[in-house]
Amino acid sequence: MSEVVHESNYDSVLDAFSPLKNRLNWLLLAVPVTLFFNIQGNVEMTFLFSMISIMPLAFLMGHATEEIALRAGENLGGLLNATFGNAVEIIIASIAIYTAFSDPDQAETMIVLVQASLIGSILGNLLLVLGLALLWGGIRFRVQSFNQSALSMNGSLLLLAILALIIPAAAHHTGSNVTDENILELSRYASLALLVMYGLSLFFQFKTHSDLFDSTEESSHHEEPKMSIKDAWILLILATILVGYMAELLVHSVDDAAKEWGLPTLFIGVILLPFFGNAAEHFTAVIVAGKDKMDLSLAIAIGSSVQIAVFVAPLMVLFAWIMGVGLSLEFGLLETAATFMGVLVANFILNDGKTNWLEGAMLLACYAILALSFLLIPFEVGA
Repeated sequence: MSEVVHESNYDSVLDAFSPLKNRLNWLLLAVPVTLFFNIQGNVEMTFLFSMISIMPLAFLMGHATEEIALRAGENLGGLLNATFGNAVEIIIASIAIYTAFSDPDQAETMIVLVQASLIGSILGNLLLVLGLALLWGGIRFRVQSFNQSALSMNGSLLLLAILALIIPAAAHHTGSNVTDENILELSRYASLALLVMYGLSLFFQFKTHSDLFDSTEESSHHEEPKMSIKDAWILLILATILVGYMAELLVHSVDDAAKEWGLPTLFIGVILLPFFGNAAEHFTAVIVAGKDKMDLSLAIAIGSSVQIAVFVAPLMVLFAWIMGVGLSLEFGLLETAATFMGVLVANFILNDGKTNWLEGAMLLACYAILALSFLLIPFEVGA
């Protein structure tokens, strides 16, 4: 019997990489292509294929975390999906901050990239990923419901994070005596407060009020894991390592690629990087929504936005502080306003505890408008 189980697990790992089982795996060919162009010194193609390669790798991360979620429960499973789904943003931001530290000539570009990727990740998860999940789930099921208690807490945390973004931007644009050093000091202490709140929210969710976050889904059927827990973790770790290496190549080629293609660095950071980097959330959240598992779908999409806003962004500010890089929570007035409106739209759409396909279409339309604005209007981060 053990031999049969071992063979089954081995086959499941092979299936995870097989293009015959999942056509997206054909994009894994972009990994060696990226390495080839990197060796050749073709910066533009290195950027393009490193960005493409992140998508199937992020999907494998999502597949592994979904297997783990089947054993861990939907709340912890959603947290795992959100955490490893945001590994791309954490890696990209960390590498960019280190680059700014080691090469002061690139500091301004790298700070723009960090701030843009963080804003883009919040908007991408709230509007694009969630919109796709609601649309696909709504097409398959007329009305879908979810745990309103869990969503209310996450919505409140997002509004708290937006407050921490609005105050530095408003102070900079309205106070004539406000200096960059004042903004940096405010951002760093606000980041500490956000990290404390994120820790308290996890304690609230998993310890003191865990009963409020129990799934209410009765229509979904229990699924059996197709991989062993060991194989799932191995797949998750390997995919994360490869994503990290591709992200490093991407960060060091983004500036030259932006100049070569005539694209704003802000557009690349806000739209393109989160689009490919959030592929794990794209597929996992949409797939489980199609199975009428909206609690898990929302835990992934909304949870990812909460992690970026309340954990990743302040963590990067503190990391930059340690490295001596002037990264603040002032992401620009227009970018902050766009994020604020995105949070409000998502909260209003989900405040009744039910979803349908039209609400998903609304979120996608909102994201499309914002994407066009970042492409066609020459914004400057922090301006």
